[in-house]
Amino acid sequence: MSNPATLAATVVGADAVAGSLSGPHGPRPRVTFSRRNIIIYGTLTVVALYYLLPLYVMVVTSLKGMPEIRVGNVFAPPLEITFEPWVKAWATACTGLNCDGLSRGFWNSVRITVPSVILSIAIASVNGYALANWRFKGADIFFTILIVGAFIPYQVMIYPIVIVLREIGLYGSLGGLVIVHSIFGMPILTLLFRNYFASLPEELFKAARVDGAGFWGIYFRIMMPMSLPIFVVAMILQVTGIWNDFLFGVVYTKPDTYPMTVQLNNIVNSVQGVKEYNVNMAATLITGLVPLVVYFVSGKLFVRGIAAGAVKG
Repeated sequence: MSNPATLAATVVGADAVAGSLSGPHGPRPRVTFSRRNIIIYGTLTVVALYYLLPLYVMVVTSLKGMPEIRVGNVFAPPLEITFEPWVKAWATACTGLNCDGLSRGFWNSVRITVPSVILSIAIASVNGYALANWRFKGADIFFTILIVGAFIPYQVMIYPIVIVLREIGLYGSLGGLVIVHSIFGMPILTLLFRNYFASLPEELFKAARVDGAGFWGIYFRIMMPMSLPIFVVAMILQVTGIWNDFLFGVVYTKPDTYPMTVQLNNIVNSVQGVKEYNVNMAATLITGLVPLVVYFVSGKLFVRGIAAGAVKG
């Protein structure tokens, strides 16, 4: 008489063999070249080429000499690579009466961007933290006024700000431009920080209050360590906006303190001498390198911060 355990094992083995003979189970694999995939990837490829083609033209043009550029084929790679246009754009290109290239404007932009980013993020983060966790009388009205300020066109505020900066003695200085950038960055950054802090677990805030932590203790010990993604988002937005700004730079500063974008405009639109397209392209690429580097270094945290701030608000 057969052992029951042996019979059970035999039945299981037979079922496994039958299953293997009947073919694979589970969902059918997707077709790689389906109509849906072709449309999606085709559209993405066209859009990518649309944005990358001008960048390609700028890079190859900046690496050519003027005799090769005059041949006329802007898409052809350089026959002989030269970095002389980059050196000239940085050190010797003329921007008006000055012929020191973009180097002076670069350091002016650094002196404008760094304090503006730090000041605007510091104030906006405290505003967002207070609006999300420390509800005070008139908080909704204050927040509404702040958000409305984000939609006021910059052009409307140019002349009043000129008068204010002149009266306090900061017109034409880098300090005055730092204040302007910090103020104009406040509304949208406050909205981002408020939404992000509101998405954090409220139990952490309540537990800290029970343990006796105050306003600044909770902010520095709990909120800030948990908020790296939104700080990166704010930093990228401010660095990009301030570094690429032209309007405020040309209005609120003077030639000695012009930021990099204003000097780039003077180089590209110069009417003196021969048009050096390779130098213009190199100067444009140098000007845009800082925001690109900042974004590529911290791009993942940027996406995380944007997504977290959109969950609750």
